[in-house]
Amino acid sequence: MQFSRRGPSISAGPQARRRRLGHAALAVAGFVTLAACSQGAAASDDAKPGSGKAPAAKESTARSATVAVSPVVKGGKAIADEQLVVTAKEGKLTSVTVTGPGGQALDGKVSADGATWTSAHDTEYGSTYALKTQLTASDGSKVSRSSTVTTVSKSEIFVGTYNVNTGSTVGVALPVSVVFNKPVHDKAAVERKLGVTSTPAVEGSWSWMKNRDGKDRVDYRPTEYWQPGTKVKFTMDLVGVKNGDLVGTQKREIDFTVGKAVTTTVDVVKKTLTLSENGKTVRTIPVSTGKKGFETWNGTMVVLSKVPTIRMDSSTVGIFGPEAYDLGSVKWDVQLTPSGTYTHAAPWNEGKFGRVNGSHGCIGMSTADANWYFERVNYGDPVTVVKSKDTVATNNGYGDWNVDWAAWKKGSALA
Repeated sequence: MQFSRRGPSISAGPQARRRRLGHAALAVAGFVTLAACSQGAAASDDAKPGSGKAPAAKESTARSATVAVSPVVKGGKAIADEQLVVTAKEGKLTSVTVTGPGGQALDGKVSADGATWTSAHDTEYGSTYALKTQLTASDGSKVSRSSTVTTVSKSEIFVGTYNVNTGSTVGVALPVSVVFNKPVHDKAAVERKLGVTSTPAVEGSWSWMKNRDGKDRVDYRPTEYWQPGTKVKFTMDLVGVKNGDLVGTQKREIDFTVGKAVTTTVDVVKKTLTLSENGKTVRTIPVSTGKKGFETWNGTMVVLSKVPTIRMDSSTVGIFGPEAYDLGSVKWDVQLTPSGTYTHAAPWNEGKFGRVNGSHGCIGMSTADANWYFERVNYGDPVTVVKSKDTVATNNGYGDWNVDWAAWKKGSALA
């Protein structure tokens, strides 16, 4: 028996980790100016009521020395889960004290030029912070400011989880994919703030769909597979983007590289798996694919993850009764779909490889061959199954390549 393609996945794909941008870039999200009380030099006699004289420049300078907090996105609230930045306006910061929930201090450091103070740690969601700042005005007078700033709560924002990591190397078939935690009401507004550029440049497009869990998802792919060695930059600047009553807070920039072209073709009639590198066939392996009623998905899938050993139990994919199985620990597993399609070692099917399709949808092979294959494929490599039934769904992993280019482009909210 082999593992079924039906039902939920056993393991998720790689977890996308976010990368922070420099705080100077974050500051452009907006400022809220904070000025409550000040202690500067007293007004001169020339500025006293009834003197008939304009206020001295010294008083004016002291009053103009204020601070601002960034980044701000909604109703004067600051972005949470980021470092807090306090910026001097018309003066220089000498000290900043920030007290958070429970009276806990938020440590930070004033820049060498006195222009900014940046916290050493991230702020919390839905929290209020008390700020006490000391500034030196341009005329040398000392100014104190006290104020508060509140961060947005999780219920006020929407975020996207993406599938690429900075500095990573991926396969030629990997699309850039973003899944949003809440419904996207204005897809065009969001899509305008997503970008993919590459060297060499290629034509590409975003296309919207529902993820398998029902969440809104948008993928970007070129017309054809990426060229090996392509340098790709993915940008997402959702700071301040409105989505109904929600607001975006993410600003990310991810650089990754496309590796060599490792492609796989599985012929369910010949019962073979052929791996090629940069267009040259490396090896053909005898396999056993899905039997009648459990045929392996047709079309192109993309490697989602690799796991040396997992337990394969049919109950996790909804197979019970006469077809139920529990194979225990299965070695050299390459995941192709969240619904449970893998290539893996299937020693219990010895004698069927190259002769009989006897699995519940997976692509099984000998332990030695599975180990060899496991070592040569990577995240983002395409695996194309031919002569089977039922083309894999676009949202079942990355079935993007089974959609023709004209139809793919129509899936853009900007089309």
